[in-house]
Amino acid sequence: MNKVVLAYSGGLDTSVAVAWLREQFGVEVVTLTIDVGGGSLRAGVERRAMSAGASKAYVIDARDRFTTDFVWPHLQANALYQGAYPLATALARPLIAQLLVEVAARESADAVAHGCTGKGNDQVRFDVAVHALDPGLEVVAPMRVGMGLSRDQEIDYAHERGIEIPITKSSPYSIDVNLWGRSCETGVLEDPWVAPPADAYEWTVAPSAAPDPVEVTIAFEGGIPVALDGDRLPPVELIERLHALGGAHGVGRIDHVEDRLVGIKSREIYEAPAATILHAAHRALEGLTLSKDTLRFDRLVADELAQLTYDGLWFSALHRDLRGYVASSQRVVSGDARIRLDHGSAIVVGRRSPLSLYDKSLATYDEGDAFDHAAAVGFIEIFGLPLRVEAARHGAVGKHHGAAWTWTDPLLDSLPTTIEEAAGATSA
Repeated sequence: MNKVVLAYSGGLDTSVAVAWLREQFGVEVVTLTIDVGGGSLRAGVERRAMSAGASKAYVIDARDRFTTDFVWPHLQANALYQGAYPLATALARPLIAQLLVEVAARESADAVAHGCTGKGNDQVRFDVAVHALDPGLEVVAPMRVGMGLSRDQEIDYAHERGIEIPITKSSPYSIDVNLWGRSCETGVLEDPWVAPPADAYEWTVAPSAAPDPVEVTIAFEGGIPVALDGDRLPPVELIERLHALGGAHGVGRIDHVEDRLVGIKSREIYEAPAATILHAAHRALEGLTLSKDTLRFDRLVADELAQLTYDGLWFSALHRDLRGYVASSQRVVSGDARIRLDHGSAIVVGRRSPLSLYDKSLATYDEGDAFDHAAAVGFIEIFGLPLRVEAARHGAVGKHHGAAWTWTDPLLDSLPTTIEEAAGATSA
């Protein structure tokens, strides 16, 4: 190992890692800092990297690439991990890995490095993605292979070597941000019974303190948002406007106990105002433009894509092929969704599309009803035929007791019916 490209945030850990890698392995260190929005880019990061001993410091604005190549495909798929998390951090990791590999190729480096610990999801995401893109690159994680200094030790280490580090008030939380969301964990949040303190939130006001409700109309083309209230906007600006608007109305707070890839449950607090609003709007428009069978299948695809992304398998063949299906299915998801932001909630109040499958003449119960009611009799006859045959051959599924019809199942009858019975069965 002669040259390493380090994913560099500009914080204490990665600043110390620059010097540690040079001292422990005798390698040249090139740093790579990536701006993915949301305040992820620290001021003076290039200068700090050089003061830590980097031979070169790359700083790349990847907000457009992040939005277009990673955020939009997952919005099109409605992919939420375990139905709750918009995957903000998980979506940025394959992009960072991709850029690490690209810079490593440019610099003729034989290794890349990241600042992940051995307990989180990100170490898996980085390692797997890098090796999928370039199996010949070595991946080094200083926090996982011996650096392991306490915060105070890291500060002393940096001072002894003249490394410029950001000395700020220590947060009780572990925080990650990008333009799609903010994650917050550790500290008091590790008790899932404790309500999140006010200081766990930074992007959203308390819903009870939000101003009067407002409405916003979001235009989509092919499942991708393109305009707000008639103003056509570039992707990053569109997200940033919704971020500010949603945050001011308390929209986007997510309190979630999730299953980490490494096998433990973790309580996470997320703030994702723009993601929350856009997911609600997108689902509403899909309900108008996609068939029942497509919507049903899309839910399976959404769960699979969310799981693959969370697990760090963005560059797998399955992920690529599912994205291809999603892109095809989204061709007709164009139109407008109107969303009311109301004290922490993003409520769909209207949707319209030139490609809508909704036909008022078929749906109405008023004058002008074009639905053939008489045809329903024949439909029910055919639709219910398998069930009638089954009942005739195998018997009805219930027992008749007087005037009441009750379901019977020996297994269900044996299950405890109260909390006390369940507790007794467990202790036994």
